[in-house]
Amino acid sequence: MALDITIFETTSPSRFICFTIPNPSHPHHQLVRVAVLDSPIQSTGSPRVAALFVPNNREHEWIFSTESGHLQLLLSSPGIERLILIGNNPVNGPDSFFNYRKDVINDSAYLEKLEVSFKPLLLALSPKICAHNGISDIPILSYEDNVISSIVLEKCTGIFVGEMLVEDVEIDCDSEKREFRRRLRFKRLPNLVQTEIRMVPVQDYSLDSVKIGGEVEFKPDFRVLEPPYLRAMVASLSLISSHLEERISAKAAPKALCVGVGGGALLSFLRRQLGFEVVGVEMDEGVLRVARQYFGLEESESFRIIVGNAIEWMEKIVNERSGQNLDSVASFESEKDCCSNNLNDVDDYFDVIMVDLDCTNAMNGISAPPLEIVRKHVLLAAKSLLRDFGIFVINVIPLDRSFYDALIHKFRGVFLELYEIDIGNGENYILIGSVSPLISFTDDKESRFITKLRLVISGAYVDLIRKI
Repeated sequence: MALDITIFETTSPSRFICFTIPNPSHPHHQLVRVAVLDSPIQSTGSPRVAALFVPNNREHEWIFSTESGHLQLLLSSPGIERLILIGNNPVNGPDSFFNYRKDVINDSAYLEKLEVSFKPLLLALSPKICAHNGISDIPILSYEDNVISSIVLEKCTGIFVGEMLVEDVEIDCDSEKREFRRRLRFKRLPNLVQTEIRMVPVQDYSLDSVKIGGEVEFKPDFRVLEPPYLRAMVASLSLISSHLEERISAKAAPKALCVGVGGGALLSFLRRQLGFEVVGVEMDEGVLRVARQYFGLEESESFRIIVGNAIEWMEKIVNERSGQNLDSVASFESEKDCCSNNLNDVDDYFDVIMVDLDCTNAMNGISAPPLEIVRKHVLLAAKSLLRDFGIFVINVIPLDRSFYDALIHKFRGVFLELYEIDIGNGENYILIGSVSPLISFTDDKESRFITKLRLVISGAYVDLIRKI
């Protein structure tokens, strides 16, 4: 059935159309996939149109081959109301994955040739009003990241998170040494890395002679915490360093509750590098299976994982402690191995609660946290699980400033003091609420705990904490 080109003369909110055509540059070669997406938000003036050529050998990746990935690309390009993606047609469909290595063919001369070949098509796919306004040039966006090569280790499905994949990548970094990472991604948010850990060869190989997917076996490096916003979350512990040092001196391990486990990088770091007793709450057992198999997650008496809804779990403990009726609270599945969901196993309070959850709705772009985790009754439940000097730490990716301001206002109604860390990437903020007044951490920089903290997270984010 022929495609009616006139449907592209106007924009329509969230309309997504995908088709294939012969490659104008190489008509006898592989088909080209063209995908056109209109923004959910439309302006009243002349719509802005842009195009993006999919990097060679990456056409199978979810960010380029799915509507949700296309939407995230569009939403990350302010002011664009129609984004046209052009790339090789994935031979076996968008759910097939192949090894990738950065190709020198993606250079400027090659892209200029593509732009010339596809310009008539791009103009034909532009709204009619653009031609009336004399707009004859369609800006070509570029997609750049630090991936040199990648290999998919497994693609699987979690009952709550949906399709996910585990991949090993080599990244281009400022360091002279080569760096390898293992990543966990969810299809619902294709360009968001859910978990990332550094990988190093098991044996003492020269990094110049190894590659991912080769014969060299890799293992997680738990000494380094990736990505940077997780280091900032850990830096928040400097606010209560004197209290933590007192507990450590008394041979009582500090306790952390982590809401959202993912691959377990944050939990493993707290346990291995800072000696915390850690409890993690995760809804999806499929995610936990991946964390154990690929990311080195290992439970023990001091490292427990609870399978269930974190909100219900926290409220259930609070109600149990206050003697309230629990009939209306959902029951939980039994924990595996050495762990238990028994309320009696959580008979103490936490020094810190850390929340790292993203919003499951990709329609407005990547955001965090989900609104349900920051409702007042949930924040009050979390607060009641903290010690008198405890802190509540949450990763925030605000949709806009008003969202962030509203979140701060909500926190002020629950916590006594608020602190913030601006990661500096224009995206992540760490918001910290305290149960009681905190002694200025600037007067405590020489404590043993802060010295160690600076050592294991490079120290930079400790100095970025500010009271708000």
